[in-house]
Amino acid sequence: MSLPYFLSANPLAGVLTGAEAQHAHVKRIEAGEHIMLIDGCGLAAEVKVTAASKSEVRGEAVGHHTVQQPTPRVTVVQAIPKSERAELAVDLAVQAGADAIIPWISHRTIARWPENKQAKQVEKWQQQALASAKQARRAWVPQVSSPMTSRELGGVDKQKLVLHEDAETSIKEVDLGDELYLVIGPEGGIGADELELIGGTPVKLGPEVLRTASAAFAGLCAIGTLTNRW
Repeated sequence: MSLPYFLSANPLAGVLTGAEAQHAHVKRIEAGEHIMLIDGCGLAAEVKVTAASKSEVRGEAVGHHTVQQPTPRVTVVQAIPKSERAELAVDLAVQAGADAIIPWISHRTIARWPENKQAKQVEKWQQQALASAKQARRAWVPQVSSPMTSRELGGVDKQKLVLHEDAETSIKEVDLGDELYLVIGPEGGIGADELELIGGTPVKLGPEVLRTASAAFAGLCAIGTLTNRW
C-alpha cells in the first residue's frame, strides 16, 4: 500500500506544521511510521516519523526522488460549474493528471464569481486540488489560476482542444503538441459565436455527452493513452 502524502515546504527536512500536521494527526500518524512529503513541484521524500503531535510532525528522510512533469503539459480550462459540482470537477481533473487549472467564465456559465469573491473561490479550488493531489499520490500539485473570460481565452496562443458535442473530429485524430489547453464548456454548452471567439479545435471523445464536471477527467484519460503521459 502506498504511503500517505503531505505537503511540505522542505520535504528533505522531514517537518510538518500547521494544517498539514493537523491532517497527519487526523490520520493518526505516529512515531515509527513512514510518510511521503512533497513540495508540490516534483520533489518527494520518504520520511520515518520520530515525533508526532497535532501541531508538528518530525522525522528523518530515508529516501527521495524527483518526478518529472509529463509531456504534453495539459492545462484544464474549466467553465465554472454550479457550486455543488465545482469541487467534483477539480477533484476528477486532478485525479486524471491535470497539470494546471484555469476557471473559465464562459458566456453560458451559470455560476458567477463577483470580483470581490474571486480570490476566495480560487483558493477554494486550490485547496481541493491539493487534497486531490495528495489522495492521488501526486508529487506535483496543479496550480489554479485566476478566472479567465472567453475573450481572454481567445488571446491565449496555445494549442486548444475544445470538447464539443457537435465536433466532427475525434481527439485521436489530432496531432498533440508539447503543451495544450483542454477546454471544458459549461452545463449550457458552447455556442458557435463563443467557439469562434475562443478559437481552438473542437473535438469529441465519443457519442456520449459528458457532464461538465466529468468531461476533463475523460479528456485527460484519452490524452494519457494517446501520448507518453501514461
